[in-house]
Amino acid sequence: MTIKERYEGVIEWFQANMPEPRTELQYDTPFHLLLAVILSAQCTDKRVNMVTPALFEAFPDAAALAAASEEEVYELIKSISYPNNKTRHLLRAARMLVSDFGGEVPSDIDNLMKLPGVGRKTANVMLSVVWHKAAMAVDTHVFRVSNRLGLTKNSRTPLSTEKTLTRYIPAHLLATAHHWLILHGRYVCTARRPHCDECGLRAWCRNPIIP
Repeated sequence: MTIKERYEGVIEWFQANMPEPRTELQYDTPFHLLLAVILSAQCTDKRVNMVTPALFEAFPDAAALAAASEEEVYELIKSISYPNNKTRHLLRAARMLVSDFGGEVPSDIDNLMKLPGVGRKTANVMLSVVWHKAAMAVDTHVFRVSNRLGLTKNSRTPLSTEKTLTRYIPAHLLATAHHWLILHGRYVCTARRPHCDECGLRAWCRNPIIP
């Protein structure tokens, strides 16, 4: 099987079986999605979604959050992993949005990555989810699933995985493919005990575990 055939097969399966994947983070504005994605680092979307309603209500925009104290923000997100660091990231990001970007979330990767708490993965999530740009955010799920399916080979870094995926996945499908791989990794191709017996992608998997 060639790499092209492998990608074509995987994409065709996802298109048939997961035609409209969406982020599981709940949000109403680009600013609120930015907060949710920052909070989601090393934390489940389920936990983030339990915290964000009160956070969004308290801080409807960047200006409101920029004026808040660490104590106010911490109290709202303290059940999230690494709440001290994330409190500082949220506040500093909001203040930079106000001071440098007129309170609006920028729509290009370079300016997004200037924001505290925003790395390449978070920036790519914003680009793909909000603006439907050809961006591939690589988290642990995308990294693992891409390797197991043979979409990448001996990839050692998220950036290497990102470059390979963007090379072979058509640009107009990249934003969708991000969700395909994340959701497949979250619910089927799990880290410790992958559900290979339930997986429709076994034909492309390099090491399926079949009872």
